[in-house]
Amino acid sequence: MPDTATPRRTRTPLKVIGQAAPLLEVASLRKRYGDQFALADVSFSVRAGEILGLIGPNGAGKTTLMEAIAGVIPADTGGGSWQGTPLSNASRREVMFYLPDGLRPWAEQYVQQVVSFFADVYRRSESDLAATLAAVGLVPALGKRVFALSKGYARRLMLALALLTPQPLLLMDEPFDGFDLRQTREMAAVLRRLAAEGRTLVVAIHQLSDAERVCDRFVLLAEGRVRGIGTLDELRVETKCGSGSLEDVFLALA
Repeated sequence: MPDTATPRRTRTPLKVIGQAAPLLEVASLRKRYGDQFALADVSFSVRAGEILGLIGPNGAGKTTLMEAIAGVIPADTGGGSWQGTPLSNASRREVMFYLPDGLRPWAEQYVQQVVSFFADVYRRSESDLAATLAAVGLVPALGKRVFALSKGYARRLMLALALLTPQPLLLMDEPFDGFDLRQTREMAAVLRRLAAEGRTLVVAIHQLSDAERVCDRFVLLAEGRVRGIGTLDELRVETKCGSGSLEDVFLALA
């Protein structure tokens, strides 16, 4: 796959996105473990066709937030709505697919069997499957068992499965985990193409340089609380950071 170290895609589509009603709204999510809040009244919206980054250090609440949105864990209070309708567990399965970090299912199966099974379940054509495998660079690993994959190839497998699903919203926890710089750029280009084709992505990323490269907007989290929401330019204005990086903005807000 060619090096994609090219200027980031234009942000002009955000003007169109911003005029539309939110696809997903998260309102006042709260999750507590003992005396500690993992999430403290987290609220934000997701617009159709964007890549929204959940940004923050380890322990900021990104994974807990994704699990609460996906219905993997119950929130103590608050909830979400899809195009104005409250989310139920059944509706979550219809509209979103959650890709956790570190998952390696069907360890004894060959990669080819796993991806073919997923393609059959979602009635994807052979050409769709071939294009997905090529996009994520998984073809060299098709003859290996899942347990024998390197961390990077295991992540490519999970990305391929996510891309084969039909749900309009993808929740991805650390999608670039296990990739080096060049591979991260390649996978970022895959996600950008996916969004350009109409999918909506919410991605949790702790590497701010990766987030800045791929995301349209950001929800900045620290200690389970939202510290800022917006595009990089909007957050720069809010923090008076001028042309500062996402790291500069985050440090100013957190």
